[in-house]
Amino acid sequence: MSVLIFVELDNGSIKKTSLEAVAYGAAVAQTQSTTATVLAIGNADSNELAKAGAYGASKVLHANEAALSNENAMAYASVLAAAVQQESSKIVILPKSGLSDAMGARVAAKLGASIVSGVTELPDLSNGFQVKRSIYTGKAFATVEVKGDIKILGIKKNAIEAQEGSGTATVESFNPSLPDGDFTAKVINQEKASGELSLTEADIIVSGGRGMKGPEHWQPLLDLAEALGAATGCSKPVSDLDWRPHHEHIGQTGIKVAPNLYIACGISGAIQHLAGVNSSKVIVAINKDPEAPFFKAADYGIVGDVFDVLPRLTKAVKESK
Repeated sequence: MSVLIFVELDNGSIKKTSLEAVAYGAAVAQTQSTTATVLAIGNADSNELAKAGAYGASKVLHANEAALSNENAMAYASVLAAAVQQESSKIVILPKSGLSDAMGARVAAKLGASIVSGVTELPDLSNGFQVKRSIYTGKAFATVEVKGDIKILGIKKNAIEAQEGSGTATVESFNPSLPDGDFTAKVINQEKASGELSLTEADIIVSGGRGMKGPEHWQPLLDLAEALGAATGCSKPVSDLDWRPHHEHIGQTGIKVAPNLYIACGISGAIQHLAGVNSSKVIVAINKDPEAPFFKAADYGIVGDVFDVLPRLTKAVKESK
């Protein structure tokens, strides 16, 4: 009857957003007087997976067949459904990602489960099983009663702080039989950005807009990002103009992020961009236009020319270290 938590891997390690899901799942398990079990799929070292115990998990099921080395939502969903049945789990926790979204929908259909996405708080058990979820791209919240026997909860990024403890989890091999139909589509090639921090995993993001005036003027922003150990992003017009690569596009039609700190440099603050960053814990806007819409959404604002402000910030960061 353990709470089951699916985690995603990156180069054999559990992703930050998945560690948040483990911490959330462990907290839910306490309310149910049960344990938290993690499911990891893909290549990973057992010692790395055992670190899930530091976030509250007691056991890790590791599915590591060669056929599962590439992300396959259909096959991964079958593995997750098999784990739910083996562990007799009534609550399943998923981190927020494109893969988890695709898996969650399939597992809900396979098991006849209830599914809720964008969950921001622990369940309220005072009157049934109710969860609070983010709606309208983070502009509002809804309280949802979950009535299914099996409940699948997709956790919003940064909804819970993953505090590392000192425990370790036992790691067990898990190799359920999978239908051939799960492999009718095959991944034949993967191209991943290397040498860069992932926007979805980054604690700090420094992002630029058309106020940076062109790709040749991007160095001050890159210098600040390097000093902070931050990932870099951009607005949609910037990626459309090919000033920056499209995988850096942040917004409603790009990547939605939830870092601890988001610094917007020369970005006016169109609603589509704000929809992609409004889950950030702290937002800093830098713009020479005091009427820029971003200032209304920002926690802190600096009115000034980015080419004057950024070098000063970079210098201050370096001096503080």
